[in-house]
Amino acid sequence: VKKIARRTLRIALFIIILIAAGVGYWNYFYTYSEGYRAGLLQKFTKKGNVFKTYEGEIILSSVTSTTNVALASEKFLFSVVDDSLAQILDTLQGQFVIVHYKQKNGRVIWKGDTPYFVDNVKPRE
Repeated sequence: VKKIARRTLRIALFIIILIAAGVGYWNYFYTYSEGYRAGLLQKFTKKGNVFKTYEGEIILSSVTSTTNVALASEKFLFSVVDDSLAQILDTLQGQFVIVHYKQKNGRVIWKGDTPYFVDNVKPRE
């Protein structure tokens, strides 16, 4: 009886660890979607109480007036992990940019505040 109980406990523990690893991968490392966003880089900051992360905000304009002012827009909030990319984004504030992002299912607090992680940027011409 002890052997059967130990074996059952080991199998159950193995299954629990396997499920926990799968859920962890699914939430924090699996890329749910990726793509590009273009708009005005309005804000880029390094913030946080314990973990300092780079956070940005792009205004995505859907309608512009004749004076190039956004009439209908929404904000795209994103995080940046790479320090060299953060320095580039810091110099592009106030300009129109195109960013490539990857969306994760969840977020890890030491990587950023959003599930959107930008990994490339270029100024829009």
